[in-house]
Amino acid sequence: MQSNTRLGILYMVATTLVFALQDGFSQYLSSTYNVYLVVMIRYWFFAAFVIAITARRPGGIQAALKPRYPILQILRGTILAIEICVMVTAFTILGLIESHAVFACYPLLVAALSGPILGEGVGWRRWAAIFVGFIGVLIILEPSHAVFSPAAVIPLISAFMFALYGLMTRYVARGDSAATSFFWTGIVGVVVMTIIGIGNWQPMTLTDYGWMAILCVLGALGHYLLIKCFEVAEASSVQPFAYLQLVFASGIGMWFFGETLELHVAVGAVIVVSAGLFTLWRAQRQA
Repeated sequence: MQSNTRLGILYMVATTLVFALQDGFSQYLSSTYNVYLVVMIRYWFFAAFVIAITARRPGGIQAALKPRYPILQILRGTILAIEICVMVTAFTILGLIESHAVFACYPLLVAALSGPILGEGVGWRRWAAIFVGFIGVLIILEPSHAVFSPAAVIPLISAFMFALYGLMTRYVARGDSAATSFFWTGIVGVVVMTIIGIGNWQPMTLTDYGWMAILCVLGALGHYLLIKCFEVAEASSVQPFAYLQLVFASGIGMWFFGETLELHVAVGAVIVVSAGLFTLWRAQRQA
């Protein structure tokens, strides 16, 4: 496969835009219906997409059903499903801007936990970046602002869970292909969310079923674009552009939900993103 970094960057930018739109629809629907219902229906569509993609891969579904790390695959799929519920809950309480500003610290959590979980070396420079990044988080959680409340912990918990999911994904990659992990992410997630969400079923209006359908399509499209992105470019060269989701989500929050970008949130987010980009750069240099 020939690497095409420019095309990969375009795919990543498109991916972040689609996922930001998905977050906007999730916030809208979850403000009317319970979070578990919205996430469950998302997973139904996502699981169908995963099965279709896996069936076209070499070895197909039969190969994906034989992972080297089945317990870890189940655990990481479960963590991701619950993490999505936590993050969508944050959207409904704090809004897109504050939620994404806090969630942006997850690469720093990955760097901090990569030592004890994966046995990777974390030098003093990356530890310094992690420290600076969490200063940025504290700036976002300014005591004088409403976001400094117990609710502010919700996106932080989501970031921690997503960091665990990312680290476990890296660990199982030592023995399982990306296609296998992708399959188990969808299948485990749909089982978990159906168990949790089916008892919380609520009838939707016809219009909201339409918005739900768009949400499901956006989820599948986002993952498709992400797959294409990593097919044409190295992850390390396009990963910094994943932070654009914060920018797009903030724009959606302001234009469609009337949210306000407070100065301390913007300053803290810049510090967190800068620290995260530095940790990515250091990891790329060491690699």
